[in-house]
Amino acid sequence: MPTLVDVEREAMSCTRCALHRGRTTVVFGVGDPHAELMFVGEGPGEQEDLEGEPFVGRSGRFLDRLVQEEMGLTRDRCYIANAVKCRPPGNRDPLPAEIEACRPFFDAQLELVDPKVIVTLGNFATKLLLSTGEGITKLRGRVYPRGRRLVVPTYHPAAVLRGGGETRAQMRADLVRAAQLLAAPTTVPAAP
Repeated sequence: MPTLVDVEREAMSCTRCALHRGRTTVVFGVGDPHAELMFVGEGPGEQEDLEGEPFVGRSGRFLDRLVQEEMGLTRDRCYIANAVKCRPPGNRDPLPAEIEACRPFFDAQLELVDPKVIVTLGNFATKLLLSTGEGITKLRGRVYPRGRRLVVPTYHPAAVLRGGGETRAQMRADLVRAAQLLAAPTTVPAAP
């Protein structure tokens, strides 16, 4: 069975889709490779593409702060990844073919890290992990089983920074919910 390092090494030289042509670097993932908590975003932005690490820009600093305040965790105690590993041009949503090209890397991350709780950040990551067309506004505030894991959808930090008070309070509540799940005995609830 490959390790996370093996999968990352393979991803670093990936040319499976056109996104590789515009990337500065592959943004694979960061954090504890055995974390019980995994955050999943859509894809790297400009700052992430330059630094090679997910969520390092303004929204990443905001996420770090909320995770510390609401969960008592730092970045090194969880694992952070994106559905696609290369920055889409102009930060557009990844295309279906790009998602499929990256899917083996993302699925391997999920299996190798093997988190208990996955927090999806934003509409795109939530729809991908829950295989749904429903939007984040309807899905957040609840917990969803995904195999033996629990998914807690919440807003993308960039959207919260733009949206303000209500979305900020809701994101905080979602992170508290995720922290409670981490502390609870491992059980998978029935789907809502």
